[in-house]
Amino acid sequence: MTAKRRGAQLIMLAFAVAIVMVAYANVGLGEGGKVPAGMLGYGLGLGGLMLAAYFVLAKFAPWADPLILPLVTLVNGIGLVMIYRLELATRLASANTQLFWTALGIVMFSITLIVLRDHRALQRMTYTAGFVGLGLLILPLTPFLGKQINGARIWIEIGGFSIQPGEFAKLALVVFFAGYLVAKRDVLALAGRRLLFIDLPRARDLGPVLITWVVSVGVLVLEKDLGTSLLLFGAFIAMLYIATQRTSWVLIGVLLFAGGAFIAGQLFSHVGDRFEVWLNPSDPALFYRTGGSGQLMQGLFGMGSGGILGTGLGQGHPWLIPLSFSDFIFAATGEELGLTGLMALLMVYALIVERGLRTAIAARDPFSKLLAGGLSFILAWQVFIIVGGVTNLIPLTGLVTPFMSQGGSALLANWILIALLVRMSDAARRPPPQAIQDEGLTQVFQR
Repeated sequence: MTAKRRGAQLIMLAFAVAIVMVAYANVGLGEGGKVPAGMLGYGLGLGGLMLAAYFVLAKFAPWADPLILPLVTLVNGIGLVMIYRLELATRLASANTQLFWTALGIVMFSITLIVLRDHRALQRMTYTAGFVGLGLLILPLTPFLGKQINGARIWIEIGGFSIQPGEFAKLALVVFFAGYLVAKRDVLALAGRRLLFIDLPRARDLGPVLITWVVSVGVLVLEKDLGTSLLLFGAFIAMLYIATQRTSWVLIGVLLFAGGAFIAGQLFSHVGDRFEVWLNPSDPALFYRTGGSGQLMQGLFGMGSGGILGTGLGQGHPWLIPLSFSDFIFAATGEELGLTGLMALLMVYALIVERGLRTAIAARDPFSKLLAGGLSFILAWQVFIIVGGVTNLIPLTGLVTPFMSQGGSALLANWILIALLVRMSDAARRPPPQAIQDEGLTQVFQR
């Protein structure tokens, strides 16, 4: 059964790479009327990387879900295609650089699978993971190390390289949340007073939620990073709900974050500006203001001009969208692939999340269930936040589209996330060892 599953996975992986190569050819045909000269190199590079990941997975996680790696390969490949297309138009993007980061992501994926043979060992590192996660979150605030880019102080610069430590902090903090909630879920599930149809938690149990809320609001105010703030607090509330099955925690979390964001918007101008742009994006004064609604509206114009089927790869004007290779790559993709292409991409993301949640359901211990559910949720939550931002459903946050946007930090962190899901999937699907019976002893006992 394992060999049959791995064979099907290899076929799906080859199909995903083939789709990416067809898209790559379409970019060249749409842009210059001929197949790109470097198509063979990109195809062999992407195919070789994914084949290496396949062999590592087959060796060290043979029972893992066979769909996860092909689905991630497809999204990562489409991101490479769009970055190549934007490179031809703006010269600001670099497909070669993104392919390098993809290769490094595969290395991190492989190292995680090889080193972490049993993910349950992470439970023993619960508080260490929490300490590391908090340290990574506050690292950009340190003098001479932190760096402010596009108004947000979420980067550090080491030796000429910029790194976004918050992308790795989210993984460490999800490990901490899972370990902590496994230990405290019985206490946190206790009900206090009943208000209408909801059983409220006891006041003494509000400490963890309040601490997480203070940290998330601190990230919002000090680092000007609404995306990470919303991502981490949402992940904690979702995992708290999974652990306790108490709807009251979700309501308390929503009220706390909404209240904190409102107060921060009144006290700090950079937070208030985000909400003003969200509420009045077509205001000419905001459109032409630095850091205003110009990039948001250009993204909406681009998706609108793409319509249902899109202009076609290589035939749109995505360079008119600021940061089209990073924050707004989803909008640039929408112009050339249309609403149909965006729905297909969202369906692929939904399938990845679904496989992660299925792993959580199949897991045999509470820590694995919470960790798989938390990692799946932050992937889904991040997609919702960035898609909601570029479509003006929610305020723009500055997060990047997983596996698609140009950059190394997010891509490396997300490949590690996938490795953790693959490791837990392998443990959940692996059949239990069968007892070995001695035939002679069996016959003796039968007599």
